Amino acid sequence: MKQNPADIVKEYWNRMQSNDFAYAAEMFSDQVVIDWPQSHERITGKANFIAINTEYPANGRWEFTLEEIVCDGNKVVTVVLITDSVVQAKAITFSTIENGLIIQQTEYWPEDYPAPENRKHLVEPLK
Repeated sequence: MKQNPADIVKEYWNRMQSNDFAYAAEMFSDQVVIDWPQSHERITGKANFIAINTEYPANGRWEFTLEEIVCDGNKVVTVVLITDSVVQAKAITFSTIENGLIIQQTEYWPEDYPAPENRKHLVEPLK
């Protein structure tokens, strides 16, 4: 049974939850390209994906919580909360699916920052 692109990306995040990055990489094409625009980095191929995730310092097991998923054709966008019990991060990932595999991802890692005082009278805090 052929999976739709949203299901493929959900399975990828489920596999990331295992912290077995080779297992997660099975959802990628052999020539996957992953871009991190904020740090001007490109990860090319499964082996580099596995290595960068395996070598990344962590304070424990990584936990991944899929907050939102939007799919349009073969393009899927996810918002995922990520933690190792100390680091708290959010990844916004744009994935492209082809032949049942992820062929490309562009991932943004936004960081919180304090709201400017000059607009405090126009907003309310998010919880």
